[in-house]
Amino acid sequence: MTNTPQLNLPLLSPSQAQKHVTVNEALCQLDGMVQLRLISVTQSTPPVLAEDGDCYGVPIGATDAWSGQVGEIAIYVNNGWDFISPQQGFRAVILDQGVLAMHDGDSWRDGAVTLTQNGAGMALRSVEIDVPITAGPAVTTPVIFPERSIVFGVTGLVTQALGGATTWRSGVAGDAQRYGSGLGVAQNSFVSGPSTPTVYWTPTELLISADGPDFTGGTVRLAAHYAMLSLPNWV
Repeated sequence: MTNTPQLNLPLLSPSQAQKHVTVNEALCQLDGMVQLRLISVTQSTPPVLAEDGDCYGVPIGATDAWSGQVGEIAIYVNNGWDFISPQQGFRAVILDQGVLAMHDGDSWRDGAVTLTQNGAGMALRSVEIDVPITAGPAVTTPVIFPERSIVFGVTGLVTQALGGATTWRSGVAGDAQRYGSGLGVAQNSFVSGPSTPTVYWTPTELLISADGPDFTGGTVRLAAHYAMLSLPNWV
């Protein structure tokens, strides 16, 4: 055996010359894999400027130095890329998405907290958006809850003071204050309470409503928190 079975780290050979080269290579790969942080799993072109220890998940369509390495973890070491094959159960933080992920043996599942032997699981996700508040009585966000999501609540922060309204509400169509009411309009006012979990069977937007006069402007940063269930793998 010339490499370790789990991380494919190079092993020393008997009477090997320049043992430090092999040891240092293994240490650099191990340094990248422990507390694994993937800068991205969707970027298909290697960065022009990378630093030792930078790690990426190589996606379909990868080019240049990543060509032919789809699905591998690319670790930048000594001005070049080393590649390690992830295995089922590996965990990582995907930095450009801000999520924890688990590898299912084929791909990274963002937010995954469970994974059965046949690929079923549950994912916990938090999705954050900045919502410009335009003039009027209410603003509807883009879809923030996917279909069949189990929703726990919404948190948020006023990042630019809201003009016009005296307070505001956060909810959905048909339940305009489900995620908060009487909320402050000054910068750094917040909404932080959870709600009774509910399932949205269709893609769902948030509704931001003004109390008192209509909105005249401002910005709210909202984070939606929900769970998703996945099927076992197809047979």
